[in-house]
Amino acid sequence: MRLSNVAHLRLPFGRLLGYDVTARRTDRPLPVSFDQQRHVSAGERPGSWMAICFTLPAPVARQRLSAAWLAVVARHGTLRSGFSVGPDGQPLLEEIEVTPGEWVEHPIATGQAVNDAVRDVLDASCTPFATPSHRLCVLETATAPTVIIGADHAHVDMWSMLVVIRDLLAALELTDGDEVPELTLVPPFAEHTTALRHRDPAPEHVQRRWAEVLAASGDVMPRFPLPLGEPVPQAERVEVRDVLDVDGSAALAAQARGDGVSTLATVVAAMTAVTRNLADVPLRAVFPVHSRYDATWHDSVGWFIANSVLESADPDPSACADAVKEAVQLGSWPLAEVFVPWGGMPEAPGMFAVSWLDLRRLPVRVDAAGLDAQYVGASIRSDGVMLWFIIDETGLHLRCRYPDTDEARRHVGGWLDALVHDLRTRATESVGGVLELGERRFRVRRAVRGDVAAIVALLADDELGAAREGDDIAHYERVFDAVDRDSAQYLAVVRDERDRVVATMQLSIILGLSRHGATRLQVEGVRVASGERSAGLGTAMLEWAHEHGRAHGAALSQVTTDRVRTRAHAFYEHLGYEASHLGLKRPL
Repeated sequence: MRLSNVAHLRLPFGRLLGYDVTARRTDRPLPVSFDQQRHVSAGERPGSWMAICFTLPAPVARQRLSAAWLAVVARHGTLRSGFSVGPDGQPLLEEIEVTPGEWVEHPIATGQAVNDAVRDVLDASCTPFATPSHRLCVLETATAPTVIIGADHAHVDMWSMLVVIRDLLAALELTDGDEVPELTLVPPFAEHTTALRHRDPAPEHVQRRWAEVLAASGDVMPRFPLPLGEPVPQAERVEVRDVLDVDGSAALAAQARGDGVSTLATVVAAMTAVTRNLADVPLRAVFPVHSRYDATWHDSVGWFIANSVLESADPDPSACADAVKEAVQLGSWPLAEVFVPWGGMPEAPGMFAVSWLDLRRLPVRVDAAGLDAQYVGASIRSDGVMLWFIIDETGLHLRCRYPDTDEARRHVGGWLDALVHDLRTRATESVGGVLELGERRFRVRRAVRGDVAAIVALLADDELGAAREGDDIAHYERVFDAVDRDSAQYLAVVRDERDRVVATMQLSIILGLSRHGATRLQVEGVRVASGERSAGLGTAMLEWAHEHGRAHGAALSQVTTDRVRTRAHAFYEHLGYEASHLGLKRPL
């Protein structure tokens, strides 16, 4: 799922409408979590929200959409709660009653960007003390509606936004708009807040470790290790980067498995190495950990996040895995008492936070690609650095927000450049691409334009190939460019110890409805240099190809080879392939 910012959001032009529910306070008090208290105490302000944006596959009547939204609100207690200021100036939380309201159009002014119009609506509606502090919006176009749902951060986190989409889609299937459908109630976030308060306080060794990490940061939460400019809120700069595609992510994960650690630990190792190289200090960062500590809360909406701290001094992956484990443990206790010596969480300008979310591992799933779903961050003034990682079926992505000063552009931008380069290098050099045959060592890599001549030479290196391949390398290079742009294609080369291209194959991922919608891997153009044949390289290549297919969700592998290549037939049958189909071709 794409990580975006409201300033970067890709939105169609259309009529912008918001649904104004009717809300009434009840004077029924609810407990306030530690992080809610901290967030809301900062006061009423624009940009305190987060949102999610997605496009429905077909037009939906407003009445049906609002009925589905009311069902979602009825299911989740935190969407039926609101803050106010108590007599002592501290935030109070109470239940609110939400009933049907009306649609209101928000005109998009002449010359105004759609993004800016959406931001204005969410800035006005999704604030800490709004009642309620969430907003359903829709952009109506001629083809399909784009839905934007925003909420003040006190009530949601990224996991919650997936729950909101899933539940809204489920509710849409249950109503034609005449009545609000009933969704099964789930435990409200307020119950989690109460349960957390009843947990044992952090043991002495945990409090001591917190004190050590904060002391190393100047008795404040960790700060970015390089200068950011004047330490006051500045206009923000937001960078969104696609770090690795699905193949690169699979390679990074293979390297992590080879090191006996998680992908997260490998990313922490890269951040640690970059921080050491550029700032000569350990990596220290605020590290949000989720507090959905059992399945009770998997389907609930709320701010199920605790801010821990991560300290990583050694870039060795095993040491980084230990650092991640420690950070999770430090964030697994009620933090109010931990921060008593500092009078609350000691924030300071320059605070550095790193968030990680692996959508593939969550029990809540939506068709993010089909819905063109995007997480949307608000535009704010910032004096710190916030880095979000998301890993999903399309790869590894990041979004980074930092003050838009010359120093921060240079230092944070340079740090990000070095980090992305490190991660891509780890993926390229991953053990997942290594083929070991006795004392020989080969590496599989995605072909680049400079490999085209060598690939063509391999394709022509037999009687059949010599008759049908040509010598116009420029033509092959133009075709290569088209293949390389197609994300379903992986044109592979295999290099030996001397970095010579000694083999090639083309792997294609084919989607289809047959076989219950099974995704297929097609393997073709398998060629091994004459001097490397009959030594096991072809077998190793096919085994690697099968792993590539699995990483893309393929359930079946199929190969194509010429009828006269009888030795190839035996080779594939030895690997478990069956001659179950007859392939036919004709010129066009």
